[in-house]
Amino acid sequence: MSEQGAPTDEHRDEHPDRHGDEPTDEPTDEPTDEPTDERTDERTDRRTDERAGEQHPDAHTGEHTDEDGVDEVTSAVLTASRLLVAISVRSLAAVEDTVTLPQFRLLVVLSTRGPLKLVTLAGELGVNPSTAMRMVDRLTTAALVDRQASPDSGREIRIQLTAAGRAIVDDVTARRRADIAEIVARMPPRRRHDLVAALRAFTDAGGEPPVTTSVPLGWT
Repeated sequence: MSEQGAPTDEHRDEHPDRHGDEPTDEPTDEPTDEPTDERTDERTDRRTDERAGEQHPDAHTGEHTDEDGVDEVTSAVLTASRLLVAISVRSLAAVEDTVTLPQFRLLVVLSTRGPLKLVTLAGELGVNPSTAMRMVDRLTTAALVDRQASPDSGREIRIQLTAAGRAIVDDVTARRRADIAEIVARMPPRRRHDLVAALRAFTDAGGEPPVTTSVPLGWT
């Protein structure tokens, strides 16, 4: 009886679930539709990049951030420019009935560059030739500049300073230099040397040619 009623190994193998071997929730090696660790990491990295972009909006535009000091230097130069403009206006007060700021700039360009063709002069001033022509006409009427034939070509006309025009440039420059020297004298010596290096770097970046102390200062 016992041999006939006892289940055999063959019967147990055919029905494994009847003996407690029910499927469990343990992970298997088979692929599932659930996101993998790699996908999760990608989403995490993407969220991190988005947060970084919000904190540093210039990172994807190629624009500078204040970390490179551009904004700080720009603010400092703008502040200094207000002082320089005030000095410029005061220095021109004595001749304001004779020349305007743009006209004085034209006189300074001729003083530092020498006689120039009209097209070249307009390029130096950053204006179109017709505007430069009108300025030259007014200064010619005031006897501050004149037109001379080029020694290389009789048909080519160049504009140059007259003695009266040079006298105005020298007078205004002397006033300007005195005001600047008074301010610089109040600076500590070490700061003066630092300022020289900084201003040279600034003018080099702006393409302004270096000048000697005997050449008029042409900023207006």
